[in-house]
Amino acid sequence: MGPAPNWSSNICIILVRPQNEGNIGAVARCMMNFGITDLRIVGDFQEITEVGKKRAKHAQSILESKSHYKTLDESLLDLSISVGTSGKRELGEKTAHRHFLLPNELPKRFSLDHGRIGVVFGPEGKGLLNEELRLCDLLVTIPTWEGYPIMNLSHAVSIICYEWYNLLESSSHLTGDRRLDPNLKARFRQEVARLVANIPLQEHKKKSIEDTMNRIVLRGLPKDEEISRILAVITASADSFSS
Repeated sequence: MGPAPNWSSNICIILVRPQNEGNIGAVARCMMNFGITDLRIVGDFQEITEVGKKRAKHAQSILESKSHYKTLDESLLDLSISVGTSGKRELGEKTAHRHFLLPNELPKRFSLDHGRIGVVFGPEGKGLLNEELRLCDLLVTIPTWEGYPIMNLSHAVSIICYEWYNLLESSSHLTGDRRLDPNLKARFRQEVARLVANIPLQEHKKKSIEDTMNRIVLRGLPKDEEISRILAVITASADSFSS
């Protein structure tokens, strides 16, 4: 197993009063899947037995290096940002302390150069108390079916860890360099505008079509080669209209 990603040292997972050591082992395994290794446990807790170790599989190093804290406050002292998690989405006045972000918004909001970030999970079944949520700087919830909104602890940890990994690590080595040449993008927009300008439609409809074409193509994050092929077709079409 290779070294963890450089960015992972700035992220930690905090479990508050976990009730099941099997879940702790499963959480460790999920963390290892995504290269995150700092596990913190808050509250009275006995040492992990073979039950938890078996659930952790090849993430024994995370269990061995986990740190213990008596209170949530203590576990947050060295963190720049703490993020509380909850599956409870009350309505009306009860939402005062529950303004949630979604999991995929978290890694987009923060630069890991600015300090350590901790994601806090409450005990199985009950989750974090309101006073514990108030200790957290931000809140996150995972969208689930309202008929059964509360997730298994390790499953929830896995989704949060995946979002960090997906943005910071996997996109670079799974999809390659997807940066689009700015000049090529400018040419694409110009040619789309030229094509639409020659279509015999009302001006307000032309603008809508132009915007739609730009959004749909660029939303696919095309590579330079791909955008060049699309550009060739659009240019030929625009030329045929103007001739």
